[in-house]
This record gives sequence, C-alpha cells and structure tokens, in this order.
Amino acid sequence: MTCWVSRLLPRNVHSLGTSSKNQRVEDCHRHHEAYGYFLPIQTRWQDNDQYGQVNNAVYYSYFDTIISHYLIRYCGLRTSLLTSPMVGFMVTNQCTFHKPISFPQVLVAALAVEKLGHSSVYYHLALFPPKATKELPSVNHWDLRDGFFSGHPKLVHFDSLACTNGSSVHVFVNPAPRKPTGLPEDFRRGLLRLVSPASV
Repeated sequence: MTCWVSRLLPRNVHSLGTSSKNQRVEDCHRHHEAYGYFLPIQTRWQDNDQYGQVNNAVYYSYFDTIISHYLIRYCGLRTSLLTSPMVGFMVTNQCTFHKPISFPQVLVAALAVEKLGHSSVYYHLALFPPKATKELPSVNHWDLRDGFFSGHPKLVHFDSLACTNGSSVHVFVNPAPRKPTGLPEDFRRGLLRLVSPASV
C-alpha cells in the first residue's frame, strides 16, 4: 500500500495482504507497460461524491466499461440475451486506490489479461490520470470508438503511474442453463492479444 491510503490505516494493518512479493506484483501493474489496451474515460459531474472526488464505487464502472468495450469491439461479444451464445458473469472484483481523481479529468483505463481458462478470464485493470499540465489530453471520436493499444503516442499525456489498479474475473455461461461454457476460438484469440507480459 502506498501514498495517502496507507496513512489512514492503523499501524498493524499495513502488512495484512501485502507481502513483499505481492507488493512487487502490485507495483508492476501500476505502469503502462503491464497493459495491452487503453480506453479514454471522461469523468462525469455525477461521479464526484461530497468530498469532491470520484466515489470509490464508480471506479468499478470504469473497469466494467473498458472490459465490455474490448469484448464487444475486438472479441465479437453479442450482448443480447436473444442472440448471444454466452453471457459473462463478473464473479470477482478488486480495486486498490493510490490517488484520488475528480471531474472533469479525462482518464485512460487500461486492460490486460492475466489468465485464460476454459470458460473464465482473469483481468488486470488500471486507471491513469492525465499529466498535471495546462493542456488537457486530446481525445477524439476514434479514440473513444476504438481505444488504442500499447505503445500509442497518446499515452505520453497520461501519468506513468496508475492512480488505481485492480483485477476482475469473468465466467462465461450458456444463457439458458447458466452452466459454464468454453470460450469460442475467435473470442479467445481477441483476448490472447492482451495477455500481460507480467503474467508470462
């Protein structure tokens, strides 16, 4: 744990759940290089809470947005229960907060795949705030529609350290019996593009 979060916790709580190995892995996932796909996220006025910063529950909606966007755009996920051969259930979510963000910042969300199972996908996620300059990051329609991949020049407009990072696990099931189902090959191929270098 780093920054202001660790100062809020009682002294004996700081080491719970963060061994030095876990801390190294956590630190690795705070950098651009750990991710393959990026999507700009415009914060909204309603995202702020009474303290003037984005409420912690909203971060999960940002993570859900980049995952769903990638699956629909690059893996061919169909979202209608009437036509989709599978439905994704989010079974685990975790988020670590390092630095607060607030409206009207434009963030970039980041996505990597840690592991692909028969019917499950393990994701790593992060949010990178814009660099503290007078010039805001320039985001256009194509960035919002397509996102961009690792190494894109627009990443220089965002901090190299994530303000938040986390993980999620999706399990895909048949729509009717709701039993786990194998990931189709084209779907799997799209996800393999994002297998994190940190997890290989």
